[in-house]
Amino acid sequence: MAPEIRYPHTPLKELDLSEIKTYSVHDRPGKVSIKQIARGVPSDESFAGWLESLPDISAARDLKLAAQAIHRARGEGKGVLLGMGAHPIKVGLGGLIAQALADRIFTGIATNGAAIIHDYELALTGKTSEDVDAVLSEGTFGMALETSAQLNSAINDGAASGEGIGYPVGRLIEEQDLPHAGASVFASAYRNGIPATVHVALGTDIIHMHPTCDGAATGKATMDDFRLFSRQVAALENGVFINLGSAVIIPEIFLKACSLSLNLGYSLEGLTTVNMDFIQHYRPRVNVVGRPTGSTGRGISLTGHHELLLPLLLAAVRALN
Repeated sequence: MAPEIRYPHTPLKELDLSEIKTYSVHDRPGKVSIKQIARGVPSDESFAGWLESLPDISAARDLKLAAQAIHRARGEGKGVLLGMGAHPIKVGLGGLIAQALADRIFTGIATNGAAIIHDYELALTGKTSEDVDAVLSEGTFGMALETSAQLNSAINDGAASGEGIGYPVGRLIEEQDLPHAGASVFASAYRNGIPATVHVALGTDIIHMHPTCDGAATGKATMDDFRLFSRQVAALENGVFINLGSAVIIPEIFLKACSLSLNLGYSLEGLTTVNMDFIQHYRPRVNVVGRPTGSTGRGISLTGHHELLLPLLLAAVRALN
């Protein structure tokens, strides 16, 4: 027994560890079971088999739950909305998303203003995403003529007709038969009759620097798209909402659309939300995963690169068919 240790004001005695009460590890519950762990996969295994081989724990389990929620929702005729920033298009996912729209995996798509720029430029020229560092000092960043003229014209037309932004941009790409329209998210939405909404923060996009940009028209068109988006959110009972790589705009418009829907008496019970990004930011965490699901739904967070996570999720959904 170690000697008694004394401090000036508080006497502290050595603990008698022989008095510890123990139990058998066989009797103790555990959060991880042998039934949940990963298993080896033969080289000729199918994707469905590989998916099943993943551990039923943490992110792997959440991926399966997200895929199951999408599969169930579509099987029941419920909505699956994809909200995203522009980065998924910049990392090569436009064609994949376009196909998912054509296959009715997604029943609607909502983006920020930059998404139409990258989508249009890829469809027109097969390339996008300027090297800003290289051209900013020259005063040429964002000064592409075709991008600004064509997109601002489509937006102005959409404001005048009440069609918003996503629909006229998709029509522009489709009707001009651009060389790479097959990989266009907005052309696919237009072609397949699926709502595509664009939620603009004025002054954030390169086309706003040009004289062809009409602020009033852009505001009107994006407001029309917000109301279209809200109609889709109002129908999300037992549906799914995915936020892919938007840290601010999409989480904010989603929360407002949820509040508007609930105020008008629509139900969001059974809603599953999924946030997918490099980092779990504050707004997506609370405005997508947490608040809208409350005690009646499920919020899922998947952290990783868009160019890996989204193809994996869509493949998992298809494997359930």
